[in-house]
Amino acid sequence: MTTSSFRRVFLSTAALAVTACLTCTSAAVAAPAAPPGPSALARMSLPAPTGAYPVGTTSLHLTDRGRPDPWVGSQPYRELMVSVRYPAQNVAGHPRAPQMLPGEAAGFDALNNLTDIPKGRADWAATRSHAYTEAPVARHSPRGFPVVLYSPGVGDPRTLGTTLCDELASRGYVVVMIDHTYDASAVEFPGGRVEKTVLPEEFGKADKAGKAQVTALLKKTLAVRVADTRFVLDQLGQLPGRLRGALDLDAVGMFGQSAGGFTAAQTMHDDPRIKAAANLDGVMGYTQRDDDPANPSSVGTDGVDRPLLLMGKEGNNHHTVASWGAVWQHSKGWLRDLTLTGSEHASYTDMQSEIPQLARPLGLSAQTVAANIGTVEPKRSVASQEACTAAFFDRWLRGQDRHLLDGPSARLPEVRFVK
Repeated sequence: MTTSSFRRVFLSTAALAVTACLTCTSAAVAAPAAPPGPSALARMSLPAPTGAYPVGTTSLHLTDRGRPDPWVGSQPYRELMVSVRYPAQNVAGHPRAPQMLPGEAAGFDALNNLTDIPKGRADWAATRSHAYTEAPVARHSPRGFPVVLYSPGVGDPRTLGTTLCDELASRGYVVVMIDHTYDASAVEFPGGRVEKTVLPEEFGKADKAGKAQVTALLKKTLAVRVADTRFVLDQLGQLPGRLRGALDLDAVGMFGQSAGGFTAAQTMHDDPRIKAAANLDGVMGYTQRDDDPANPSSVGTDGVDRPLLLMGKEGNNHHTVASWGAVWQHSKGWLRDLTLTGSEHASYTDMQSEIPQLARPLGLSAQTVAANIGTVEPKRSVASQEACTAAFFDRWLRGQDRHLLDGPSARLPEVRFVK
């Protein structure tokens, strides 16, 4: 199986989202002052959150003893890792959490589908998030903070959504970031055990067997993700001491990038506990082409009756992406379709900020960068995504409508409303 074949079948799902990644002429954070020496690894940083709260984080190992692992037959139970980001009271004396643990970083680098970025040249394990490990939870009302779940693209670790997740936590949300084991490039469990993706191998087998098997694999991948998410929802009322009582389980939303966005919309369709969902450039059908209406999902054929926000890369909207059009046609709930002008698929991940920082030390051309994560200015891209997702969840989980999503705004010139 070739990397390009894996990319095509998971189009708009992000082992691919990773592949669609390198960007434009200015970075969200300044690049290193000088290129590293031949043995040095290039390092990156992430934009700081802008909300009123500092951010705390804890990681949880969850085991679904009622479900054998669907990908690895020798595993009698489905095991997941999640990170919980939350508003913190204070962070003094608590270390900043890494974006990726060492095993996750090594697995991410090994799967490396990044265009023209050699393996072993970027120090993915060195990046720190702006969340502080085990910091105390901020004071909250008896109802707790509203909750938002996050699902990444296929092949991606949960940590590629760190910027948006930390931002929402800083604005007063508890954010639960889900790793889909054996789908994500690598998941590191307590004690250092690392479980790597099986999807390249699974796709290789399906591709040889024919189109029907590829479609079946896409359906299975999404079904596993939805089952993972519903299991996590089941666990939210049983979180450990510091988080107990901090979650408003009557105000739960979800978002994701690529296949994670599909997961968010499909889970809302299947589970009434999700009150609102945002899909960041994820196709919502079992197809290898964005414009192909074949093999629709039930969220496409039925639509949704609760709020759904679609944010697409340049050229992706409900007129051009068949599965988006189906959802748009059949839904009865509130809908918005936004385009981030000049963006690419991976603009909706941390790659928007990180890849530009690799351009200089790794000698990436401007053409390579722009071809992968677009020409949108990274700081403006991040700010637009943060503003839109926060406004969406503020409106539907908090009842605080700032009218940012009513129509075009001078505050967000990069955001185009698609009618």
